[in-house]
Amino acid sequence: MSGLTHLDEAGAARMVDVSAKPATVRAAIAEGRIAMSPHAAALVREGAAAKGDVLAVARVAGIMAAKRTAELIPLCHPLPIAGVTLELSVEEDGVRAVATVRTTHGTGVEMEAMTAVSVALLTVYDMVKAADRGMTIEAVRLLAKSGGRSGDWRRAP
Repeated sequence: MSGLTHLDEAGAARMVDVSAKPATVRAAIAEGRIAMSPHAAALVREGAAAKGDVLAVARVAGIMAAKRTAELIPLCHPLPIAGVTLELSVEEDGVRAVATVRTTHGTGVEMEAMTAVSVALLTVYDMVKAADRGMTIEAVRLLAKSGGRSGDWRRAP
C-alpha cells in the first residue's frame, strides 16, 4: 500500500517479521537537548538541585528506557541490548544528551537511542522543574545508524 513496513497491504498496523533477517551488529546514535534558564543550568552543573544529582539520575533513566523501548512504542521489537552509553553535558542554558545503543539482532536500535535521549531529558526536567518550569525539550533526532540491510547512515552536518 504505502511502502511503510509497519502497515500491511490493507493499511493495518503490524509488527514487522524480522525472523528471516540475519543477526548483525547494529548501532544507533541519537541526541537531544533541554533548554533552560542559566540559573537552572548552573544548579545542574554544580550538583545543587534539590532532588540530587540530576545527571546521574538522568543517565540511569535513559539507559533503563533504552532497554524498555518495546514496552513504550507499540510496534518496536523487544531487543537484546548489548550496550548503552549516555553522555550528558551541561551548557550555558541547557543540557545536551547523546545516546549510543548497540545490539546484535535482526533489526536496528534507532528507536532505543531516541527513547534513551527523550527519557533522560524528561528526567532532567522533572528534577529541575522547581527552578524553571519553562524548560523545552528540543531537537531529539537520530544522528547515525550502522548495520543491517540498509547499511550505514549519518545525518548530514
